Amino acid sequence: MLFPTSPQWGNFVTGFNAGHLGEYLRNSAIVSICITVAVVATSLLAAYAFTFIRFPLKRVLFGLCLASLMVPAEVTIIPNYRTIALLGWLNTFPALIVPFMASGVGIFLFRQAFRGLPTELRDAATLDGLGHFKFLTGVVIPLSRPVLGAFGVFAFLGAWNQYLWPLIVTRTDSVRTVQIGLNQLVGTSFTDIGVRAAGTVLAALPIFIVLLIFQRALVRGLTTGAVKG
Repeated sequence: MLFPTSPQWGNFVTGFNAGHLGEYLRNSAIVSICITVAVVATSLLAAYAFTFIRFPLKRVLFGLCLASLMVPAEVTIIPNYRTIALLGWLNTFPALIVPFMASGVGIFLFRQAFRGLPTELRDAATLDGLGHFKFLTGVVIPLSRPVLGAFGVFAFLGAWNQYLWPLIVTRTDSVRTVQIGLNQLVGTSFTDIGVRAAGTVLAALPIFIVLLIFQRALVRGLTTGAVKG
């Protein structure tokens, strides 16, 4: 049967309170929002520079960004951990946020979107006396909102679902994220599968809400440039 005949709503209360999911959900929200804002901002600025600004070693630097896409995330765990430890950031929010504030995927995606904008727009902006900042905020960003929205949703989902890195760099529940909290809930004395299932639903609920709110932006971003004419 797809839907239960007698739902046990008390399992949600038990899982939320006894599993301390409220604290874990708060931490995940802080980390995911900060990572999303930071990675969108850095990718946006880097992609704009690679598209509209001339500077030395431009192609070389962009090639390095593309090369970073071929490096597995597992390879960076030890160097990132040593860096975080040297900075004294273990068991802090910066340890969860800073390593993910830039993305080669975001830079490549935004650069491709910016290259699709008519060159006449930049020429007209230059004639009107618009600098790079005003051109970026007044022209480029409004025309690229579908791509920005789609990447922002993917960045949020990726940050929310992280498990291995938060498990490595955190020690206390004050900074641990909901994925770790959910694993602890499953591994505790809660033998009732209903409580564990309720905790899983609570952990996935923010993702469902984000997808529900930004589904149009996600679809528009994924289909941008698919049809011409």
